[in-house]
Amino acid sequence: MPMIDAGDGAKLHVMIEGPSSAPPLMLSNSLGTNLHMWDPQVKTFSQNFRLVRYDQRGHGKSDAPANVYTIERLALDAVAILNALKIERTHFCGLSMGGMTAMWLARFYPERLNKLVLANTAAKSQTPQNWNTRIANVKMGGIEAVADTVLGVWLTKEYREREPKIAAGLRAMMVATNATGYVGCCGAIRDMDQRWGVGDIRTPTLIVCGKQDMATPPKDSDHLAAKIKGSKLVTLDAGHISNVERTEEFTGALETFLK
Repeated sequence: MPMIDAGDGAKLHVMIEGPSSAPPLMLSNSLGTNLHMWDPQVKTFSQNFRLVRYDQRGHGKSDAPANVYTIERLALDAVAILNALKIERTHFCGLSMGGMTAMWLARFYPERLNKLVLANTAAKSQTPQNWNTRIANVKMGGIEAVADTVLGVWLTKEYREREPKIAAGLRAMMVATNATGYVGCCGAIRDMDQRWGVGDIRTPTLIVCGKQDMATPPKDSDHLAAKIKGSKLVTLDAGHISNVERTEEFTGALETFLK
């Protein structure tokens, strides 16, 4: 699969599946995962879409430069991929950090989007102190130092106990993330505040909320739904990584919306 130049020297890992003639659908991963977080959706989505998955900067096989990351930079990475693949317009789905990337894209590059899915995300995430604490912990002890706490937010206790192999796989994905890239993206999320800008979004938007999501709780989705005119809100009984915990419901909601 191709490595695409982001325009600032960083290379981004991209995976493309599905018919080349089908409408494009781009998927953007959360903090601490990679494009394989979307594996539960691939079989379904690759039948009807030209599916473009990529590793966000600092994650998976993409480069992890040791500099300050911003949500703007993460969104420009997505634009660079679209340009390289000669995709004029795409459906775009982002979860958590991917959703924050998607919001910025919808605000400043709306002409590149057909429909938008903002899953388990927020226009402003937690407090700077929360993120500074996590950054300090990762710098001191690596991602392993925060892995169990984060996994407890990603998936509900009931799901972790019912599906220990899937939970272990997600944990391994997180711990394998480049620590420099992880810290860079933590800083981007910490410094982001799109609360006053999301009301400008005019792209048809689906918001997916996890009822038990502690990272981006329902109030964050309610805020987005109130600000983005005409948006639709779907709530799933899940933690933060709802596309994994509620695969069928998540996939079905997106299929209905994108068709």
